[in-house]
Amino acid sequence: QVQLQESGPGLVKPSQTLSLTCTVSGGFITTNYYYWSWIRQPPGKGLEWIGRVTYNGDTNYNPSLNSRSSISWDTSKNHFTLQLSSMTPEDTAVYYCAGIVTTTWYSSWGQGTQVTVSS
Repeated sequence: QVQLQESGPGLVKPSQTLSLTCTVSGGFITTNYYYWSWIRQPPGKGLEWIGRVTYNGDTNYNPSLNSRSSISWDTSKNHFTLQLSSMTPEDTAVYYCAGIVTTTWYSSWGQGTQVTVSS
């Protein structure tokens, strides 16, 4: 069973770019049929899917965030990274990374990391 751990800054200024890393242990991010996603939950709101990188390196994004988001991976470090540009206070949320096996739809989640956008 894979474990995931988010890391990155807890505070970002408006207009800056957020960069978060999700480190995967207990398995490889290139393992067949795994999708690696970023999800967030603003205070008092539901979960919002941001995007994903698949086991073969393909990426897909939420259309509402597509112009500002970029997901990449480093297979040598077994981690994947989210960059979200032009941050505003509305981007304040708990950010999660998750790994989903598409053959069973079993998912593993990181514990989440709070990101606050404030000057």
